[in-house]
Amino acid sequence: MTAFTHVPRRPLHRRLALVGIVAAGGLLVAGCGGDGDTKGMDHTSAKESATSEVTPTSEATAGSAAGAFNDADVSFAQMMIPHHEQALEMARLADDRASNARIKSLAGQIEKAQDPEITTLKSWLKGWGEPEKASSGEMPGMHHGASDKGAMGGMMSEGDMRKLKAAKGSAFDRAFASMMIDHHKGAIAMAKDEKKNGRNAKAKKLADDVVKNQSTEVATLRTLLDRL
Repeated sequence: MTAFTHVPRRPLHRRLALVGIVAAGGLLVAGCGGDGDTKGMDHTSAKESATSEVTPTSEATAGSAAGAFNDADVSFAQMMIPHHEQALEMARLADDRASNARIKSLAGQIEKAQDPEITTLKSWLKGWGEPEKASSGEMPGMHHGASDKGAMGGMMSEGDMRKLKAAKGSAFDRAFASMMIDHHKGAIAMAKDEKKNGRNAKAKKLADDVVKNQSTEVATLRTLLDRL
């Protein structure tokens, strides 16, 4: 009779545990494979995730806010600021000097439109790192003689402004309408130049608004001047 050695069987739960360990070890080896094991894997999502977490520097953010610009944009802003400021000075005279209601209304309209535009133009120059005023050699028409209206877009001379301040009633109405037509025509010419040669999208949009709005005002002033 053959004798058999009895080998005790492991409990079922221990056998299952052993199988689990072996399987886990196989997965670990596969995960640690070389380059040949990772060929064909798509890392795009990981790259995109890493890229999306990169935040721009403060300088890049500031540059983006200011927008791309060129010399034409800078000149437009620097020249339009004093041009608008003189228009405001002329418009504010109408309150106690004009006799025509339409002249007073139009003067108020000019003031309402151009005052905030001055603030906008100054903010652009600050964002671009440019001065609000160009040097006298770069700013044509800023030195006016007794009767010179200047080369910069219809700017009134000191003599013109003295005459306007001294006028009252219908005389003021006629002088204001005539001078503002010339003044607006100068602004329109500068704005058209900006539309043609400028680069900054916001500056070109403002220039387009100047052309449209002031062309309409010129037509109104001409009609009024014919009736005064």
